[in-house]
Amino acid sequence: MSKILITGAAGFIGFHLSRKLCKLGFNVVGIDNLNEYYDSSLKIARLDELKEYSNFKFIRLDITNHKNLLKLFNDSNFENIIHLAAQAGVRYSIENPLAYIDSNIVGFINILEACRKFPIKHLVFASSSSVYGANVKQPFSESDNVDHPVSLYAATKKSNELMAHTYSNLYNIPTTGLRFFTVYGPWGRPDMAYYSFTKNIFENKPIKVFNNGNLERDFTYIDEIIEGIINLIGLPPLPNKNWERKKPDPATSFAPYRIINIGNNKPVKLMEFISTLEDLIGKKAIKKFVPMQPGDVYSTYADIVRLNKLTGYSPKTNIQTGLSKFVRWYRDYYKIKNN
Repeated sequence: MSKILITGAAGFIGFHLSRKLCKLGFNVVGIDNLNEYYDSSLKIARLDELKEYSNFKFIRLDITNHKNLLKLFNDSNFENIIHLAAQAGVRYSIENPLAYIDSNIVGFINILEACRKFPIKHLVFASSSSVYGANVKQPFSESDNVDHPVSLYAATKKSNELMAHTYSNLYNIPTTGLRFFTVYGPWGRPDMAYYSFTKNIFENKPIKVFNNGNLERDFTYIDEIIEGIINLIGLPPLPNKNWERKKPDPATSFAPYRIINIGNNKPVKLMEFISTLEDLIGKKAIKKFVPMQPGDVYSTYADIVRLNKLTGYSPKTNIQTGLSKFVRWYRDYYKIKNN
């Protein structure tokens, strides 16, 4: 089977993707810098889970290190790249903007340069639903204008899409940008609301409910995300022969480039989400209602027609089922006994 590089392999999505590809028989090389944005022991635990696969190899490497990244590409002969490494988090981008420039901009240009010098079949990279920013027309379509981001994180992801298009045009590198919509599930990120809510409910600590609970998110279960990515790996984009310069579609191009939403297509109200979590944990949350935070958006809702036409993608995991699996994992991982 082909050799695949996954950047950010110790991260939430990277771990699940690495494990699934290994089960399918692919040779996977995973890289990660194991930074301290959140508890690195969780990242180590994910990597420990991957040790059982002889077709997985982990290398600690920072994508901002151009020299070491080029050496890896030179030595490895990768066929496909799944680029997931990034500085994540909308709110943290307000506190520490330079981390986002280093990882999301400098790191990504290093990936693109490596793909230019060592040609690959397909570069799939992580964008984000946050690029829709101030848009209010829903569901969010890949053809929508996304020129008004409301956080630096979103701006870096929009920049990644522009950079990828440029390299697709100049060097004929097939690239697919994936706009993920609020991914959740076992082995998730502690900075995400569902994770911190669960932790605080178990510990009888207050949870912050932003915008007084008047938010909606298109929560997407991790297994659906992984299915979507894997089905796209072997479908590199071709130039769109029908692309019109007078009416440009932002989602496709005259170059081998495309943008794809991966979401659940079923937004859930935040208070319904919290209520479901309370029922599964068996405890009521202590709610602290607070105003909208800078960089946040009121609602996300993915139009998934393009992905469905390409791969048959049709998510089926509802919030009750997905959160149930997460809470079960959380109890097991943190050794919390049932009430």
